[in-house]
Amino acid sequence: MSEQLIVTASLMNEKVKFKGVSRSNPEIILDYNPPIGDGEGYTSLELFLISLATCSGTSIAVLLRKMRKDVSGLRINIKGDRREQHPTYFEKIHLEFNLVSKDAEDADFEKAIKLSEESFCPVWNMVKNNVEISYEYNIERSGYIA
Repeated sequence: MSEQLIVTASLMNEKVKFKGVSRSNPEIILDYNPPIGDGEGYTSLELFLISLATCSGTSIAVLLRKMRKDVSGLRINIKGDRREQHPTYFEKIHLEFNLVSKDAEDADFEKAIKLSEESFCPVWNMVKNNVEISYEYNIERSGYIA
C-alpha cells in the first residue's frame, strides 16, 4: 500500500492568503499577486517549481553519493514558462543543476539526472508527459554554492 500524504490549507484573510501545513512542520504562507491577493507568500506555481527542484535534487544527491561521488554542494535554478491564457499552467520548465564535487564526472551527473527523471523523482515523473522539461548542468570542482 502506498503512503498517504496529508496537508491542510486554511484561508487567512478576505482575499486568498492561505497557510499550509503538513505533519508538525512549520507552516508556509501562500498568496497570489495583487489585486487577487496581497503578494504576501509563495504562489502555488512557485511552490510547484520548488518541489520539482528539491525532489530532483534530493534524488540526484542520493544517487551520486551511492556512486561514491563527492557532493559538496548542489543548487538547482528552475524557470517555468506559463501559458498566457487561462489556465496559466507551465508549458515549459527548464532546470539548471549546479554541482560542486571534487570527483563527479559528466557521465556520473548525467546518469543521476536521467535516473531522477525516469525513476526516482515522483514530481518530475508526474509532469514530464504534460510539460516540456529541459535541463542543463554544470560541475564545479571547488567552492560553495549558496
